Amino acid sequence: MLTVAGLAVAAAWMAGVEPRAQSQVPSPAGRPNVVLIITDDVGYGDIGSYGAPDIKTPNIDGLARGGVRLTDFYANATLCSPTRAGLVTGRYQQRFAIEAALGGVSTAEEQGLPASGRSLPQLLKTSGYATALVGKWHLGYKPEFSPNAHGYDYFFGFKSGYIDYYQHTDGAGLPDLFENAAPVQQAGYMTDLITTKTVRFIEQNAGKPLFAEVAYNAGHWPYQVPDKPSVAIGNARHLMPHDATSTRGDYVAMMERADQGVGEILRTLDRLNLARNTIVIFTNDNGGEWLSRNAPLFNRKWTLWEGGIRVPAIVRWPGRIPAGRVSPQVGITMDFTASILAAAGAAVPPDARLEGMNIFPILEGRAPVVERTLFWRTAAGNHNQKAVRRGDYKLLIDANHEFVFDVRRDLGERTDLAAQRQELARTLQQQLAAWEADVDAEARANGTTSFNAGRGGRAGGRGGPGRGQP
Repeated sequence: MLTVAGLAVAAAWMAGVEPRAQSQVPSPAGRPNVVLIITDDVGYGDIGSYGAPDIKTPNIDGLARGGVRLTDFYANATLCSPTRAGLVTGRYQQRFAIEAALGGVSTAEEQGLPASGRSLPQLLKTSGYATALVGKWHLGYKPEFSPNAHGYDYFFGFKSGYIDYYQHTDGAGLPDLFENAAPVQQAGYMTDLITTKTVRFIEQNAGKPLFAEVAYNAGHWPYQVPDKPSVAIGNARHLMPHDATSTRGDYVAMMERADQGVGEILRTLDRLNLARNTIVIFTNDNGGEWLSRNAPLFNRKWTLWEGGIRVPAIVRWPGRIPAGRVSPQVGITMDFTASILAAAGAAVPPDARLEGMNIFPILEGRAPVVERTLFWRTAAGNHNQKAVRRGDYKLLIDANHEFVFDVRRDLGERTDLAAQRQELARTLQQQLAAWEADVDAEARANGTTSFNAGRGGRAGGRGGPGRGQP
């Protein structure tokens, strides 16, 4: 068995990692707790520290003041299921044929991410951590796809892509609230329930290392505000601008309640004297939807334009990461997998083949910023897109158009450099094609084929046709 640090060289060709970026393994007595907070469909500019003019997020902003805020961090995908698969496995989700949102239980019960014994929560659990997922799962319904099968000691939340915040029913109107494997009924606003269950898990496991993944469904639709119980229209279907029923004000209220939940979790860590030995991470699963604010980026969720994949990311680790830093280090969701495992000193088997890198030494200032090469692909909504970012430059293939952007200086992707940088476009396209061939070969070897929302397909080797729930 190897630690994450021992896997750095093997992963370097894909992630652009230098071995010096790996951290030292902590002693068992010094292993940090980890609280990983992931919001849903939140725009890059929806957090105060990222420029939000109308949403008050003092608790999330406090994390940024106490730690580091990343400017160039990316989700693994344009939609929730694939990004979450990238986090759980620490690898590109295309290797598991999960490239878009999985369907609901009524149409896609056979879809999911099979447990491998090498997931982030399982490796932490094996290392002695108490592990929990509170909130959204969206990686399968059957027992072999469940959070508990992947190594979470405790699960409270829902398994579909979205639910009614008050009725806790999915897009087909079916109950979708679980505690571990058991369906449960519990009154309350979903955001508040997630906060309460997280606090309880921390309280019950304060005497040993703990890992809590807090997967808020805010600000995903249905856009139901707190403190006003309601039944979401059309089984919580996505209300669009022409429906004229949801407002930015509704979205603001949802996000501010999630920030209040973050504050309650942070106060719990303080009350139990855990804060100084706890890594707190805040990020999001993909770009924001139409009520979100993705500025200064262009476009939104579902796309590989920056507004669909660049997301907020904040890390606080007292005594290790200097307070108040802003880092230009390029990162991606699956980097948190490698980083958390390294910080925990967890043993990682060679066949886990993590593709993210441990970015904590860079955020601590012990290692220099490194250039990255990252890849994306999606056909969500029957719209084919591919992208690769290497250094400051990004090649975006949007249907039959190819663009080259300097996304370090041109965040809004307004100046296409394709005509001036043809050689770069050719090189990046070749790298992208090689990556596609590699991930697709592994998916085929595993007997899986890609599932893409809107056109059916398979996921995890067991999927059936049906539209996904993004």
